[in-house]
Amino acid sequence: MGRLFGTDGVRGVAGRDLTAELAMDLSVAAAHVLGDAGAFHASVGRRGRPIAVVGRDPRASGEFLEAAVVAGLASSGVDVLRLGVLPTPAVAYLTSALGADLGVMLSASHNPAPDNGIKFFARGGFKLPDAVENEIEVRLGEKWDRPVGASVGRVREAYGEADRYVSHLLDTLPHPLDGLRVVVDCAHGAAHMVAPEALLRAGAVVETIGVAPDGLNINDGVGSTHLDELKRAVVECGADVGIAYDGDADRCLAVTAAGDAVDGDQIMAVLASAMHAEGRLPEDTVVATVMSNLGFKIAMREAGLTVVETAVGDRYVLEAMQAGGFTLGGEQSGHLIMLDHATTGDGLLTSLHLLATVAKSGTSLADLASIMTKLPQVLVNVRDVSKAKVRSSEELAAAVAVAEAELGDEGRVLIRPSGTEPMVRVMVEAGSHDQAEAVAGRLAEVVRACCA
Repeated sequence: MGRLFGTDGVRGVAGRDLTAELAMDLSVAAAHVLGDAGAFHASVGRRGRPIAVVGRDPRASGEFLEAAVVAGLASSGVDVLRLGVLPTPAVAYLTSALGADLGVMLSASHNPAPDNGIKFFARGGFKLPDAVENEIEVRLGEKWDRPVGASVGRVREAYGEADRYVSHLLDTLPHPLDGLRVVVDCAHGAAHMVAPEALLRAGAVVETIGVAPDGLNINDGVGSTHLDELKRAVVECGADVGIAYDGDADRCLAVTAAGDAVDGDQIMAVLASAMHAEGRLPEDTVVATVMSNLGFKIAMREAGLTVVETAVGDRYVLEAMQAGGFTLGGEQSGHLIMLDHATTGDGLLTSLHLLATVAKSGTSLADLASIMTKLPQVLVNVRDVSKAKVRSSEELAAAVAVAEAELGDEGRVLIRPSGTEPMVRVMVEAGSHDQAEAVAGRLAEVVRACCA
């Protein structure tokens, strides 16, 4: 069996790949690795059993997976606070705010409803490094002394803690959103309650779509991976801005008043520029991944800012931010980390600060986003191929070299296995869309041929 943990926890089709048995075993192992019975818990004012918080998105499978996770933790002697349906960053924040030893989020983010996943947070609300995830895997199925009697963990509901998270978000807001008309798309996901509430309390006039989850419609034609409904709603309502979250709301994208998409690179460029102007951007530096558009890097350079580049994945962005003392980083997908206020990507936090920047500037999102010009970028997802062969194929390496020579300094090629889905991604940027499309299509055929 290969490594269970991908770039963002353990994911798979719920009930087939991600079973109740696996969820329970993972929780037991995580309790043994992350729990600390000698820790002092400020939230309850005592030393005692480890404490865990558990949240989920609205997927139907989250109900049985939550039960399995809670059972695994409590049977290991961990006290459990059930948070209910909340965004991933809310679970991360509450892990820290409530003094918990670990946090667990059940979600497959932007994936379709049949998928689900388990993400763990360590004390303080940070995602786990590879070494800790490896230790959890090693300890799966190990023999252990099972607590009995008064030593078993207790379980209680803590649904009211959602307000603590919303209040935290509002406390970070640098400017009110008074009068700003916003359409928000919650993807029938984890933010369907807290996002509209946060925006309303911040002063915005709010219209909503994607706020009626039924357990099966998460990300279905709505949310940050499907912007068409939001674009139509923004134009029809005459709104100033549209905001779209994904299923667990750890990312967001935006839409201008004219219905044009604003991606994570553009949002990061807007925030970086505003923070730089206010002296709030340490070392005049922002952290981005290799997937960020070349236009973002050019715009930042022209603004006098430095871009530190990392591998794809928010954990690598976070590592670089912590190592350099930086406070803003993120991905083109809209997964941004504002380390002054959060330990992980937070779509609600990002959207509130983007909207505050629009409100404070008195100008449109379109004008603010024009700080960068996106180079044409084509992404082709190649399924049913060997991820391992991508790294070892000489034929593919030769084809990439030919493509890079053709593109020169005005483009680039990136081929990488997805860390969260069964596919290989072929990304090409070029001076024109036609050229990017042609090169990407050619390389995708090479991947299919030599990596089957």
